Order: sequence, then structure tokens, then C-alpha cells
Amino acid sequence: MKSQKYTVTGMTCSACSAHVEKSVRKIQGMKEVTVNLLTNSMQVSYDEALCNERMIIEAVEKAGYGANLCGSRERNGKDQEGREALKGKKQNAEMKTRLIISIIFMLLLMVVSMHHMIFMWLNIPVPELFMKLFHGNENAITFAFTQFLLVLPIIYVNRKYFQNGFKTLLNRNPNMDSLIAVGSGAALVYGIFAIYRIGYGLGHGDEALVSRYASDLYFESAGMILALITVGKYLETRSKGKTGEAIEKLMDLSPKTALLLMEDGTEKEIPTEQLLQGDRFIVKPGSLIPVDGVIEEGTSSINEAAITGESIPVEKRPGDTVVSATMNKAGRLICRAVKVGEDTTLSQIIRLVEEASASKAPIARLADKIAGIFVPAVMGIAVITFAVWLLAGGGFEEAMSSAIAVLVISCPCALGLATPVAIMVGTGVGARNGILIKSGDALQSARDIDTVVLDKTGTITEGKPKVTDIVCYDEEPDEDVVLSLSAAIEKPSEHPLADAIVAAARERKLTLPDVQEFQAIFGKGVMAKCKGQWCFAGNKAFMEENGVSVSAQQEAKMEELSEDGKTPLLFAREKQLSAIIGVADTIKETSRSAIEEFHRMKIDVVMLTGDNKRTAEAVKRQLNVNQVIAEVLPEDKEKEIRRLKEEGRKVAMIGDGINDAPALAAADVGIAIGAGTDVAIDSADIILMKSRLTDAITAIRLSRSVIRNIKQNLFWAFFYNVIGIPLAAGVWYPVFGIRLNPMFGAAAMSLSSLFVVLNALRLRGFKGSLEEEMEETAQTHADAEFAEVKKENQEEKKMKKVMTIEGMMCAHCTGRVQKALEEIEGVESVVMSLEQKSAEITLSAEVSDVVLKAAVTEAGYEVVEIQ
Repeated sequence: MKSQKYTVTGMTCSACSAHVEKSVRKIQGMKEVTVNLLTNSMQVSYDEALCNERMIIEAVEKAGYGANLCGSRERNGKDQEGREALKGKKQNAEMKTRLIISIIFMLLLMVVSMHHMIFMWLNIPVPELFMKLFHGNENAITFAFTQFLLVLPIIYVNRKYFQNGFKTLLNRNPNMDSLIAVGSGAALVYGIFAIYRIGYGLGHGDEALVSRYASDLYFESAGMILALITVGKYLETRSKGKTGEAIEKLMDLSPKTALLLMEDGTEKEIPTEQLLQGDRFIVKPGSLIPVDGVIEEGTSSINEAAITGESIPVEKRPGDTVVSATMNKAGRLICRAVKVGEDTTLSQIIRLVEEASASKAPIARLADKIAGIFVPAVMGIAVITFAVWLLAGGGFEEAMSSAIAVLVISCPCALGLATPVAIMVGTGVGARNGILIKSGDALQSARDIDTVVLDKTGTITEGKPKVTDIVCYDEEPDEDVVLSLSAAIEKPSEHPLADAIVAAARERKLTLPDVQEFQAIFGKGVMAKCKGQWCFAGNKAFMEENGVSVSAQQEAKMEELSEDGKTPLLFAREKQLSAIIGVADTIKETSRSAIEEFHRMKIDVVMLTGDNKRTAEAVKRQLNVNQVIAEVLPEDKEKEIRRLKEEGRKVAMIGDGINDAPALAAADVGIAIGAGTDVAIDSADIILMKSRLTDAITAIRLSRSVIRNIKQNLFWAFFYNVIGIPLAAGVWYPVFGIRLNPMFGAAAMSLSSLFVVLNALRLRGFKGSLEEEMEETAQTHADAEFAEVKKENQEEKKMKKVMTIEGMMCAHCTGRVQKALEEIEGVESVVMSLEQKSAEITLSAEVSDVVLKAAVTEAGYEVVEIQ
């Protein structure tokens, strides 16, 4: 069995990718085919005895598309051109140029073709130039030919619609391009036909014929169809351009060079890809580890957040393994390379992201599914209409006019705009709420999510350790004293738990005393002299080594903290345990409410984490998570996502670290926390910029609203055709004498497009933010509580005032101020405080601050504040 990846060119919609997949799957010996429209790629697995590369490429070409075998990925930049093609920068620029040219010439075309209506609407007279060139039957050829010339640039820059549309039509697999080509082409052909008829009328003096066809030019319809569809295509192309950035940033994460330790003990800097298995290399403090290996010399703390997602660095010693792309925080290490090149952990993550992205099943849009039936049906109706009118004796012109009316009224504008306009508005609404949605596929898929998989660190939790508990055992317990002393001896340490303790002391604005004789014992703790006493901070073993006993009660407290997912740090002075300090990665305020809302929406919640089982189970108990899987590596997360998908679930993965990238790519919808890594963000389909888990709820609600809106748009597009096509074909002519002029068909087409756009714009009023609901509920409760408290304490607030007074130096000063205040009518009593430099006044009636201030000022003192 052989697996290969191909680049497929010429695909424009999901009907294209489905046809390529169907064509290749027919090859004998083909086992598996996955075509990805977003990356223009195809992954195949086949039996080499029955199938080969040539047969695969020929099958794709027979379907009307192009195919090339992808080369292997190189790290030295040789494949940069391929990655640029993946990102679609060239296509993006081409689409922008097409859009600008189409809009400019469409506006000019509209001005010429509808100048009389435009100037009438603006309430200004028609310019003399327009009167001379375009008014009257004598100028009919000039009027028609000018429109023809203006539509030509639009036709030319959008010729791909015609090339792809008619090619797929000839291959009996019409797609959205076929609809565009047939609709705009019909209007164009009819316009050219009208020019000939105008010429004939002018040559034979038939004024009625000239007048009729001069008003029956539909070049503006052809231009409008192409321009409006190009707007939607441009937005789609822009979203495609970002698919390769995740892999690029993963590649850039690995250090470009490594320090090779030579046999003679010297160091040599070489490119990372030149490191071989068994080579010895050096990693200095603050440097990234280039490849997977084993430590031979040195000890250090390694920040493995990039791979495991764990926010607390892991202590490493000789014999321990190190992983590529992780950071050496402290000591100098000498390591031996074990996995190099494509075998490193980082390379495997890159491979998983690539495979997960390529294996995503294309989301079949309803419009593309129906297009295969709709286009031939419409063309068949047009041919039948033409034939019936001829057989009924209606004449060639009537038959032609009715057939063209059928094609024009069934123009794909409404059908083509139904999805992209709603998606454009929906993504704009998402951005307004801090939710960036990368593609319409993600927006569509989020609607059906029934299982949410959450990463713990940085997603459910803050991602930074904080002090949560201080349990004192001193005879006179004082948390501030314990915290200031422990922070003082921890400050010189580089351990992340030390950073948490120092940060807690700073939050309380505590002064840290000086320390002497600081010592850090690797893997155990720190000790130093502080205020003349030996102070110790570390684990239980460190305490016992230094003669500090830990009682059974204190051990039980440590176990209790550990069960809650917290790390207990012991602090002792001399030989006495003073406190146990609990440090943990705290849960975000919004996580609990988000998970509760997931449950209410009948969505299962699964937590995947690289943390230990005890910490994970603690978070599960606190948040009522359905299922938790701990101590998992990146590839295990991705496997778990695939397992859930194989059970038939629609899975959303929410994460923030590089370790989450494969899982984010493998999920039906990958959702990244905005405060996470760039790689996670680029691997995801949806980004929560405010880093709030509650915004994932909003994203799912928005998805459901948008898809509902799209279905309404599609219903209108087809309902309009069901009503309009029979009318255009002349079905009601024998009964009611109603026959649709192609001009009205074009107008109906425009109105149908307008209806679709206006319906999509209703999404701008979307209000589905859980955060807003929580704020409104909290505000309502707060308002009610405030009103109650205000009502209960209104009299007391009116009867109490506290004055801060400067200048009082002794008891005589306070006496003078007190006497001056008590003499004021309405003052019931005055309580003076020389230490606080204040006067607490109880009033029996309303007394203004001005009166109180004047009395104190007259007594010779200064009033600073009145509360």
C-alpha cells in the first residue's frame, strides 16, 4: 500500500472536489481518496501492483482538472514556493484585481445603460453629452455598442468562470461556475443579438424594432452577475490564503542551528538538520532544544509548554529525556541526540497538522449539490420553451426572447450569494464579538457540534501558577509575615513556584526583607538567612533533611491541597514549620459558566491535558466535566479526537498551545484561545480573541443563526425560480395572456439578489453572547441588591459623615475642632481621632458639606475630604 499527496488545480467549489474524488476512486486498486478544496490537495492510498502515478494524474485530467505530485517538505526553504502557493497569495492578488476591474466597469456600464433613471433619481437633468450620444433611435447603435465595449473587460477578467463552467458542463458535471457562465452568457448573447436587430431596424427603417431592442439590452445583467459573484469569490480566496501559516510557524519554532560538541571538547555551530543520531550537543540557558535527546551532563528546568501545554517547567537531570522546541530555563546541558530530522517530536506534530488539514472532508454546500441538477434542468426548460413557442407559431423572436427570459430569470446571483453574503455578515458579527471565524466551512460545521474537547492549561485555567492558600502554624499566625519571608528567600530562585509567591507578595504590597547565605537545592527547595533566622521553603523531604518535622495533621493538609490540584509548598523558620502555601493554576472565571451552558445545550464536555491525573480529576470535580483524560501527549490528543469522530460525533477542539495544533486541525471545528500560541491560532478554524471560553458558546449560537439564514436565502432563491421560470417560459400566456419580457426577468433577478442580501444583513442584529447575558443578569441582580441596600441604609447614609482634617497636632487641636462642629445646628455628636486625623459626625438633620468645612476652617484647620 502506497500513500501520496497531490496538488490539484482548477477546483473552485465543493462540486469540483467531489467530482475529482469520484473520478480517482474509480481507478482499480485505489483504496482511499481524500480531496481538500481549501488546500487544493488530494491524499491517496493505493495498491502499487494495480495503480500508479500516471493513472491518477490522467483520472484527474479526464475530470477536467490538473494534478501534480507534491515534493517532500524541506526545512532549508527550498519548498518556499510551494508554501506560497498553498497560502494563495498569488490567487488573492489576482482576485483583487479582477474585483476592482469588474466593479469599475460595472458602475460605468450601469451609468450608461440606466442613465435616464439615475439622473431622474438624483433629480438633475441628463447631461447634454448623454443626450447627444445615447438618446433617440438614431443613436441606438452607439448606445448598444458602448455597453458592449464596457462589458468586455468584465468578461475578460472573469473568463475563468466561462472556461471552468463550460468545461465542467461538457464533462457533464456542472458546478457553480456553470451557473455563472450560462446566466451571464445568456444575457451577453441576447445583447449581441439585440445589436444585430437594431442594425437591421435602422437599415430597413423599422423604428418600432429599433426602439424595442434598444430597451432590451442586457449587458448590464451580464456585468452585474460576474461582478457580484466575484465579490463572494474574493472573500473566499482571502480565507484560503491563511491555511499554510500554521505549518510555517511550526517549522520556524525549531532552532535553525545547534551547538555540536566535538570529540576534542570544542563547540561547533551547525545547522540543526545536520545533527545525526548519537551526536552530542550543548544547550545553553535560555536556548531552545534543537532535537529530541537524553541529558548526559547538567541539571536544569525545562519549559515544555510548547509541547505538553504544562505551564510549570519540569526539572531535568542526567538520564532524563529532552524534546525539540522546548526551552532550557536554567543550567547548561550536554545531551545526546536520539531523534533527529523527521523523527523529532516537533516534526511529528508538523506531520500531524498537515495530515489532519488534508484529511478534512469537504463541506458540501447545498447550492453546489443542487447545481448539478439545476443547470441542466434550466437549460432543458429553455430549449423546450424555444421549441414550444416555435411549434405554437410564435415566431423566432418570441421563442428566443422567452428562452433567454428563462435563463436570465434563473440567473445564479441569488443562488450564488445565498451562502457567501450570509457568511460574510456572520463572520463580521463574530469579529465584533471578539470571535474570528476563518472560513465558511467552520461557520457551517460549528452548528452541528455535539462534543467539545477542552485543553486544560490556558483554556480552562489561567495558564500561570498563583498562590491560592496560606495555612499558618505559628503561635501568632500572620499570613503577611509568612508571605513576605517566603517571598524574600524565593526571590533569588528561578523556579516558577517562586515567581508565584513573589507575585502574591507584590499584590499585597509587602516589603521583602534582605536575605543572606541563599542556597538552592535542585529538586527540593531553597534556604537562606532572613532577619537572623534560617528560613526554608520546599517539599517535605527538604524539610526533614533540615530537621523540620511535619505532623500527621500537616501531612493531611498537604494531601487535601494535592487532591484539589494544588502544589503544597512548605515554609519553615529554624526548626519549626510555619506554613503550608498552596499554589495552583487557577480556573478562569468564565470557564464554569461556559461548561454549564455546554451541558444545557446538550453538548458533552471532554477535558484533555498533559497534566497529572490528580490535577485533572480536581478540575473535573470543580467544573462537572463529563470526561477527563490526563497525561496525554500531542499525538494522543489527536488520536482521541479521531476516536470521537469515528463514533459519529461532531467534535470541536478548544486549545491554546502548540501541543494542541494537531488536535485542532483534526477536529471538525478547531477553536483557539486568542492569548495562546500563534501556531495554535493558525491551526484553528475559529479564534476567541478575548480568551473567554464563553465565546465558544457565542460562536456555536452564531453558527446556528447563520446556517438558518443561509437556508432561508436558498429557499428564496429556489422558490423565486419555481415561480419565475414558468412565468418566463410563458406557461400562463394561454390562460392570462401574461408573457415575461427579459427586462423584467433581469429586474426580478436583481430583486432576488437584493432580498438575499437584506435577509443576510438581519444577522447584524445577532444577540447571542453568553457574556452579555451574564453581564445583564449580574447587572439586574446588582441593581436589585443595590436598591434594597440603598433603601435600608438611606437614612444612615444621610446621618453619618467622616471628615479628614490636616493640621491637628495634639488633643487641644481635636478639642477645638470638636467644639466648632458640635456648635452647628443639626450635628448630634462628633468623635475625633488624632491618629487618623478624622472627625466622625452623626447628624440629626441634613447639614451641607460647605457649612461643616467653614466651621473647621474658621477654627484654623484644613479639610482634606468629606465622605
